[in-house]
Order: sequence, then structure tokens, then C-alpha cells
Amino acid sequence: MPRIMGVDLPPDKPTHISLRYLYGIGPTTSVQICQRLNIDPQRRARDLGDDEIARIAKLLENEFKVEGFLR
Repeated sequence: MPRIMGVDLPPDKPTHISLRYLYGIGPTTSVQICQRLNIDPQRRARDLGDDEIARIAKLLENEFKVEGFLR
């Protein structure tokens, strides 16, 4: 089960939907994140590699206000 910024992403959903479980990420932003990182948005979250999860976490940390920063 992928974990990004302290949130467990649902493994059986497509990546673009799983990213929406992060507070502050909506439908448009989740698709944009996938496009910027060249990740197939329809791929299941459980199929993401460690490097892809790290790239997503780094992008979110550097360029987006999510989770704790918004709460």
C-alpha cells in the first residue's frame, strides 16, 4: 500500500483517484501530477514503484500545499 505524506493511498484504485485522498489534491491536480511525472493515471496505485512514489512525494512537498499545511 503506497504511503505519501502520512496518508495510505488505496491500492486498488487508479493512481489519479488515489492521489485525491490527499487533502488539497482534487481531480484536475491529480491528473496534472501524473502527466508531469509521466505516470499513467489509470495504473493502479499498488503497481507504483518506490521511485515513482518518491517522485510524487517530492513534487507535492516542493510545489503544492497539501495535508498538514492546509489543515
